[in-house]
Amino acid sequence: MEPVTLRTARLELSLPTEDDVDAIFEACQDGGIQRYTPVPVPYERSHAEGFVAQVPKDWDAGKNLTWAIRERGALIGTIGLYRVDGMGNGEIGFWMAPWARGGDRLAEAADAVIDWGFAEAGLDLTRIEWRAVVGNVASARVARRLGFQYEGVLRRALANAKYRDDGWIAALLRTDDRMPHLWPFLEG
Repeated sequence: MEPVTLRTARLELSLPTEDDVDAIFEACQDGGIQRYTPVPVPYERSHAEGFVAQVPKDWDAGKNLTWAIRERGALIGTIGLYRVDGMGNGEIGFWMAPWARGGDRLAEAADAVIDWGFAEAGLDLTRIEWRAVVGNVASARVARRLGFQYEGVLRRALANAKYRDDGWIAALLRTDDRMPHLWPFLEG
């Protein structure tokens, strides 16, 4: 599959490049990214170099599609559709650099990815899942805002370099209204 560049009012989503290695390395020193995503720990510069080299190969395979999120040319995060299975399913994943959190940029990028994922001219998906380590409330708030509907807890289903955790799971169907729904642990 050929990589696709997506644009929003403020952002460009495109392949990460060698010019992004330093920004990726710096962002992935963040404790939250290391705790809640599957990045290697400790995160070394060679990991960022390997990641940038792997992304085009993953696009070729059509299974894991990652974009760099850029604002005014600077990388501020990554987002992707992963585990695309050819049966209409995929999973959204993302992180934002600590210095770029807030301001609804992540939701803006995610809307563009979701629109493309569901579009017939894109991946023509039926279902996009979201998963996060139980306790990653910031990610849950973004997913809820995007219209994902909470489905439950996956016991000890999420593993990274240091942890195996319970995971929250939610999903968005192409036919959903994309309005926020009740999530029990985010209410009250």
